[in-house]
Amino acid sequence: MFRSSTACSALVLVLLAGCATSNPDVISRDAAMRAQTLVDATVLSVRAVVIDGNQSGLGAAVGAVAGGIAGSTVGGKREAIVAGALGAIAAGALGNAIERSVTREAAIELVVQKRNGERLVLVQAQGAQDLRPGDAVVLISDGRGTRVVRAR
Repeated sequence: MFRSSTACSALVLVLLAGCATSNPDVISRDAAMRAQTLVDATVLSVRAVVIDGNQSGLGAAVGAVAGGIAGSTVGGKREAIVAGALGAIAAGALGNAIERSVTREAAIELVVQKRNGERLVLVQAQGAQDLRPGDAVVLISDGRGTRVVRAR
């Protein structure tokens, strides 16, 4: 029993540690103290979307290990082998589903128009600002991604 609860705890911690966000209010450490490009734009439309969760294999791997350990404690030697294999398969599938579920993120899809007339579609997590059509915004790009924030 101790092994099972320890393995499940380890699975949850590993999955939560791998969570990332596209929230415009969260700035990565490597983006600090770096010059970024700013472009003025206007919001044309906003739509609620969901960013699908990750399936990196980490959740499946951790789940399979935890399930294999838990299953191997069942019955005698022969039963332990079968239960370990079945536990690894079942917990691997469950670990994959948990990873995908905990890394899903509510987001918004923004259609913006830059001052030069060019239109862009960007998706980012909601953040603290409630952006609406007609809002003046700034597109902040660092070469790897672009975030949208209200112009001040």
